[in-house]
Amino acid sequence: MDLMSTPDISGAVWVKSSYSGGNEGQCLEYTRGFVTDGVVPVRDSKRPGGPVLMLPAVAWAEFVAALERHP
Repeated sequence: MDLMSTPDISGAVWVKSSYSGGNEGQCLEYTRGFVTDGVVPVRDSKRPGGPVLMLPAVAWAEFVAALERHP
């Protein structure tokens, strides 16, 4: 995927992060289906129609690893 193209995420299946802490309003969602494009879409579950961050898969992996080191 080049920097100017964006994958079509209209059919994405979103997963709520286990670090979100239930339904207290601090919820992060991601979808796994686009890692093959080199990105991981991430959004705020309170705003499903809002902006989506397209994180490089490497950056997402580093973020998750950091969370696992510091629960």
